[in-house]
Amino acid sequence: MDTTVQRHVDRAEEPKAPADGSKLRVLLMLEIHEGSQQRFLDAYESIRDQVAQVPGHLRDQLCQSIDDPTQWLITSEWADADQFLAWVDSPEHQLMVKPLHGCVRGTRSLRYAVARETGPQHPVAASVTRGSRAAKAAGSDITRCALSFNVKPGSEAEVARILSGYESPDPRVDANTTLRRTTVFMRDNVVVRAIEIKGDMRAALQHVARQPQVRAAEEALNAHLVESRDLDNPEAAREFFMRASLAEDFRMTAARPRPGDDEAERAAFLYPVAHGSADAAARLLARHDEAALADDDGPLAASAVYVRQDLLVRVVDLRSGAEAHPAVMLGVAPADAERFARLLDGPVGDLTDEAALRRLLAGCAMTPITDRRAAVA
Repeated sequence: MDTTVQRHVDRAEEPKAPADGSKLRVLLMLEIHEGSQQRFLDAYESIRDQVAQVPGHLRDQLCQSIDDPTQWLITSEWADADQFLAWVDSPEHQLMVKPLHGCVRGTRSLRYAVARETGPQHPVAASVTRGSRAAKAAGSDITRCALSFNVKPGSEAEVARILSGYESPDPRVDANTTLRRTTVFMRDNVVVRAIEIKGDMRAALQHVARQPQVRAAEEALNAHLVESRDLDNPEAAREFFMRASLAEDFRMTAARPRPGDDEAERAAFLYPVAHGSADAAARLLARHDEAALADDDGPLAASAVYVRQDLLVRVVDLRSGAEAHPAVMLGVAPADAERFARLLDGPVGDLTDEAALRRLLAGCAMTPITDRRAAVA
């Protein structure tokens, strides 16, 4: 089951899943409202048989944290990514999972291609494809997330002033959690906020929300949002931020970080993808960046690719001299240039040509509004 991200690729010529047909494991982490455990269990029971009938669904488990009774985990296994993505993007999915909405405070979804299985019937399984990228991103104590929302046309300058004008919050959350970096970008009326912390993201976000200067800035921002929100209503605020959340499709840092990589320039690119093509384009960006980050002398220090329906954002850390490498900045490998161009909304020219690359680069680059780094990071 997956109640957060809705992505589907409807172009027949583009691959929508790992070519080897790997099974898919989905981990859905949920935080439920205190006192809503029985309601949550009843909602799960009401939909589990329906989910079991979805084509491609193999099995799922519901697990509860032994440390925090409000923390739950649903693990599900699917025959392949194609069938899972088709279901997640369907109207039937929205109706099916609706009973969960009233008792769930927040969710996070992770997806992995099954690389190996241990058991009498599964001595060896498929080779690692998409799951390899997640594995390389794992193991770090740094957590990243991204939010995106639209502001009313004509309010961009005022929104930039609000988002850049408040005093940074105290970076120390507790003994285990620290705010490291928050970067805000804009392109036209689209805002992207990339957040990086060390430790517990939930504790960090709660800490930031309690800061009076942040609260004042968020209240000032309300008047300029396309989608209104009520921060005094916890349920409404939670739903807004869930809708604003971007799914992390790929994250990786350089195999051999250089001194100074922590100070690399952070940039963001908003890609004009055609309807239904964001997921396929994200895979091409991830494939490029995985190879680029293996180059010890390359200009790329880190990359994260985020998707929400037809919104595709890539946030990268660029080393000095990156401007001389437009293909790396844009994330387009020459071998994939033609395919990537077909996934975009409108003609972009030959992306093996530097002039075309630089035109698209200029059309995708987001304007940095603020880049707040904690001194203790």
